[in-house]
Amino acid sequence: MSYSVGQVAGFAGITVRTLHHYDEIGLLAPGGRTHAGHRRYTDADLDRLQQILFYRELGFPLDEVAVLLDDPDADPRAHLRRRHAVLTARIEKLRRMAAAVEHAMEARTMGIDLTPRERFEVFGDQDPEQYAEETERRWGGTEAYAESQRRAAGYTKEDWQRIKAEADAWGERYAALVAAGERPAGEAAMDLAEEHRRHIGRHYFEVPYEMHRCFAEMYVCDERFKAFYDSLRPGFAEHLHDAILANADRHATA
Repeated sequence: MSYSVGQVAGFAGITVRTLHHYDEIGLLAPGGRTHAGHRRYTDADLDRLQQILFYRELGFPLDEVAVLLDDPDADPRAHLRRRHAVLTARIEKLRRMAAAVEHAMEARTMGIDLTPRERFEVFGDQDPEQYAEETERRWGGTEAYAESQRRAAGYTKEDWQRIKAEADAWGERYAALVAAGERPAGEAAMDLAEEHRRHIGRHYFEVPYEMHRCFAEMYVCDERFKAFYDSLRPGFAEHLHDAILANADRHATA
């Protein structure tokens, strides 16, 4: 029994692009190919994929996952103990920081001191205070919220116009990249994912790579974010999700 790459992606709840990436880096090579060269996955391949996803869910970088699966001398228990210690140390901080990012990317809900006319000039018919009450109620005590609000309070209308223009220009370039069929794990996509991370850090609050991974999950799990990104280009949200993870992996192994 063998399965196509599309079937396996459906079984596992991941993208075809992710499976292609795993094949390209030698983490999960399909057990067979059709005469036309299409990937075919065996039951053994599915078992390996299940292990890969288990370790990825725990936050292991891909190169360490490969060691765990392929090195007969590797001790999974030692790796798990080390990972557990790291996760335990980070979990509370990441939980609070990850929660704080919702609707903070463009800071439309945090400390915008503009007149109604200026807000319209900057944001058009989008309401920058739409989620302000929700954001403050849920995450007002977090460091990221406080830092974002502190910075935003000092921005002028011209600052907001410049920041929004920068974000819009990035969105246009990323949409063009998706339209051109570029891989999320390709250099161009990962570079734009890194630019996305630095944009937030430059204007709102610092975003470590682990936090950026949390952003990526939010962009595909929160329907509001997914709808926003996919309105720029169908498939944008999922593509950006994969590019952010690939970029984080790239820097974790750099």
